Amino acid sequence: MGQRRNHHSGKRPTRPPGKGAPAERVVLAPSPRKPPVVYGEPLVVLEDAQKATFIYKSGRWIPHSKTIAECREDSKVTELPQKIKGMTRYEVRTPLDAAD
Repeated sequence: MGQRRNHHSGKRPTRPPGKGAPAERVVLAPSPRKPPVVYGEPLVVLEDAQKATFIYKSGRWIPHSKTIAECREDSKVTELPQKIKGMTRYEVRTPLDAAD
């Protein structure tokens, strides 16, 4: 029967140390941070197959003036997993600065 080969016995050849001065690092200026955005209360919005939107107000679904694409331009829009009668639910939050 053959012997087991010791895989630690052979050493890898080492490279000689680098020659010359080390390369200089370029220091980048830190970019200014944006202030955090504070969002208001969430609104539940439905979107049907024709891209018409409805907002839930006082126990009824009322047509909404903006589409989801328009809401995404200035608000935080999250698609919710449940669908209602084939319509997609979204949670729309507008920034408090824009709402004031």
